[in-house]
Amino acid sequence: MKLSGYVRPDGSVGFRNHVAILSSVGCANDVSQKLAHMYPNALLLTHRQGCAQLGDDKEQSARALMGIGKNPNIAAVLVIGMGCESITAEYLTEEISKTKKPVEYLMVLEEGGLMAALPKGARFLEQMISGASQMTRVSCGLDALTLGVKCGLTDTTSGIASNPAIGVVADMIIESGGTVVFGETPEVIGAEHILAKRAATPGVEQDLYRVVKECEERVKASGMDIRGANPAPGNIAGGITTIEEKSLGAIKKGGGKTLQGVLGYGEIPKGKGLYFMDGPGRTPEALTGLSGAGAQIIIFPTGGGSPAGSLISPVIKVTGNPRTAQRLKDHIDIDVSRIIKGESTLEEAGESVFQELLNVASGKATKSERLSYGMISIWNIGPHM
Repeated sequence: MKLSGYVRPDGSVGFRNHVAILSSVGCANDVSQKLAHMYPNALLLTHRQGCAQLGDDKEQSARALMGIGKNPNIAAVLVIGMGCESITAEYLTEEISKTKKPVEYLMVLEEGGLMAALPKGARFLEQMISGASQMTRVSCGLDALTLGVKCGLTDTTSGIASNPAIGVVADMIIESGGTVVFGETPEVIGAEHILAKRAATPGVEQDLYRVVKECEERVKASGMDIRGANPAPGNIAGGITTIEEKSLGAIKKGGGKTLQGVLGYGEIPKGKGLYFMDGPGRTPEALTGLSGAGAQIIIFPTGGGSPAGSLISPVIKVTGNPRTAQRLKDHIDIDVSRIIKGESTLEEAGESVFQELLNVASGKATKSERLSYGMISIWNIGPHM
C-alpha cells in the first residue's frame, strides 16, 4: 500500500502542508490572530497555556507545544511569544528546529510591541509560505504513518461496531510497519488489566497501571467521584451503564497488537507499533495530545456523533449508529452500521475505513476539515500561579 505525502528534512512525512503560527503563550494570541488575518493561508494555533505554570504541568504543556510544532503535517512554524512567559518562544523554536524544518520566533516585548512585531512576523510568513507552496507530494509507504485514535460520545454501538472496526485498521497499520497511538486514561479504567496483558515488557505493564492509578488519585484528591463525569450524560443517554462497560469498548479501538509503550501527554513515540498515551477523555485536549505525539491523521469512532476535529491532523469520523450517520451526515465520514444490521463483517468495515484513510492521506479533505472544525486545547494537570 502506498500513500502520498510531503517529505520533511528529517525524513518524516506530512500528509498536509501547513505553515503554522503558534503562540507560545496565551498572551500572544492577539498578535498571532492579527498575523493570521494578514495571511489566511497560514494555520493559526492559539491556546491558553504557557505562563505561570509549575513543575509537571509546565513540562507537559511545553512537550505538547513542541510536538505540535514538530508534527510532520506542518511544513514551517512561526512561534509568537511575549518575552515574559515561562514557556518561551525561543525555547520552543530551538526544540522544533531539531526537525530541520523552517522555524522562527518573535518576542513581542523585545520587538517594541504589536506594531513593531507585525511587519517582522509578516516577513517570516512570506518566506515560509513561499517555500511551502513549492513542495510537492511523493509516494511513501504506510511505515511513514503515525495514526492517532480517539473515541467520543460513546453509545452502545461503539463497543460492538465502530471501535472494533477501527481496531482492525490499527492492526493493519502496525502490520505494515506504521505506528498507532491511542489513549484517554479515564476510558480504560476497569479494563486496564485486559490491555496490560498485551504489554511488550513488565515495564510497559507497570507504566500502564501507574497512569491509571494516577488518574484515579487525581480525582480522589479533589473529593469527587469519577462516576459523576464518566460515563458522561451523553454516554448514559446512548445506553452505557458503567465505567467498565465503556472501557471494554474503548480499548477495542486500539486493535489487538502488542503494546510497545506508554507515552506522556503529547510525547512522540520512539519506535513503531502500538502506544498508549496518558491523557484525558475530553475531546479537544485528547486530539491536541495526539497531534503533539506526531499523529498525521486521526480516526475518531463516535456513537452519538461528536463533531469536533483537529486543526493539525485530519480527523476521520466513523459511526456504527445508523441514526447518527443520517442525523449528522455533514460530520460523519464513514458509516459502519452495516455491522449492527448483520450486513457487514468487522473486517469488511475495517477495510472500508482503511481505504478512506488512504484517500485522506493522499489529500482528500475530511468533513471536519471542510468545516474548519477544530481547536487547540492543552491538558492542564496543575494549578496556575
